[in-house]
Amino acid sequence: MALTWPVVAAVLFGALLHASWNALIKGGTDKALDTALIHGLGLVVALPVVAIVGVPAREAWPFLAASIVVHLGYYIALVGAYRHGELGLTYPVMRGLAPLLVACASAALLGEVLPLAAWFGVLAISVGVVGVGLSRSAIGGHPGKALRYALANAAIIALYTVIDGLGVRAAGHALSYVATLFLFEGLPYFLLVMWRRGEHRPQAWRYMGRRWKLALAGTAASFGSYAIALWAMTQAPVATVAALRETSVLFAAALGTLWLKEEFGALRAASTVLLLAGVLSMRLA
Repeated sequence: MALTWPVVAAVLFGALLHASWNALIKGGTDKALDTALIHGLGLVVALPVVAIVGVPAREAWPFLAASIVVHLGYYIALVGAYRHGELGLTYPVMRGLAPLLVACASAALLGEVLPLAAWFGVLAISVGVVGVGLSRSAIGGHPGKALRYALANAAIIALYTVIDGLGVRAAGHALSYVATLFLFEGLPYFLLVMWRRGEHRPQAWRYMGRRWKLALAGTAASFGSYAIALWAMTQAPVATVAALRETSVLFAAALGTLWLKEEFGALRAASTVLLLAGVLSMRLA
């Protein structure tokens, strides 16, 4: 399997979609509810897709079950990271470190040994992604707490990436795998968030009533982004797709600057160049 330009273009578009739904969460006033609503609505998006394409092969179901559990931890850590830090800091750290972990794990678990140029690309993207988030303007709120959540999520992201990389190849059909995943993975977190609201559930329902249309757009973006990524993992090595997908940090930084009024400094600009060099290196490997 090779990383071709059509696969690169598709994954870059998926990266934009991924950054978009994360920006929707950061832009809201209740990040836990926004996260829960976006992924709870996954059922609405996924059900008609499953009705059309069907469920994946039986061999994929153990991977689906494991992925659902790991994704629950992902959402919990995601909200904690965003609550205590700026989007331009927490998002790059959690997304930037994961590709290195995926590259190490995929060699052992998937038998995908990357050439030297691809390793350089993964490393360049990881460093560039983290560098985008380390501008002085991004360090606001409670960066210590935010970074702890973000580092935990880097490991979680790497774990579910490898699980789903194995699962989608066992499924035989990327769209059926991701649609079935979305049927179930958001509901446990939605129920957990609502249960923890206790006597404040009426306010939570009113908040979601005001946000559901925007959240549904975020759900569609999340679904499309992950469907593209999992399809790409059937066409190219998991580690290179995982690294390329994390260029979403560029879109996140741009959205943070344009929409959330976060700054885009010289370090972020230099890191952007490093990211692009990493993409080119992986493509030419």
